[in-house]
Amino acid sequence: MPIENLAAMAELARALGNTHRLLLLQALAEGERAVEPLAVRCGLSVANASQHLQQLKRGGLAASRREGKQMLYRLDAPQVADMLAALECCAAHQRSRLGALLKGEAAPGLESLSAAELLQRLAQGEAALLDVRPEEEYAEGHLPGARNIPLDELERRLAELPAGTEVIAYCRGPYCVLSVNAVALLRARGMRARRLSGGFEGWRDAGGALE
Repeated sequence: MPIENLAAMAELARALGNTHRLLLLQALAEGERAVEPLAVRCGLSVANASQHLQQLKRGGLAASRREGKQMLYRLDAPQVADMLAALECCAAHQRSRLGALLKGEAAPGLESLSAAELLQRLAQGEAALLDVRPEEEYAEGHLPGARNIPLDELERRLAELPAGTEVIAYCRGPYCVLSVNAVALLRARGMRARRLSGGFEGWRDAGGALE
């Protein structure tokens, strides 16, 4: 495959790599929408929704037109809806795979830590909190005190983690495998590590503090 095509695919993946943008695309798959109702539906501020929609436009996933004072958005092409359906199938497969892991059918040593246990460990200074999501997602909100090292940078940045302290890794939610892979990598390097049960979404939905 030509490198130009691979570069275009990488740009597309970056545009898709955000839960809010996927929510917006799902809403647009149902028809053209103005920014305000899209923001309400996706639980975003109008300003935040507008920023995400602009990124979707730059990625060639959404298009817009002005009608009076309103800016209306739609999917850029029918193929975008097909891509969302394919992603949903892949995500379902991934959830099934991770479900098997969490039931102990594979990858021994995948024990997770609850939010209550995490708070206790942090208060006692017995754990370091690691956010392995992409930097952009970390910037939008993260657990207090969490250090951000995206998974694809983790191996070369291991020296940034405190020696002798257990690392608690988290990613997006209960079915995100980024933290699973992070824990496996850390343990392979001789470090003590566990994953946070529920990830960022579980913490947020439980009313946990965010930065």
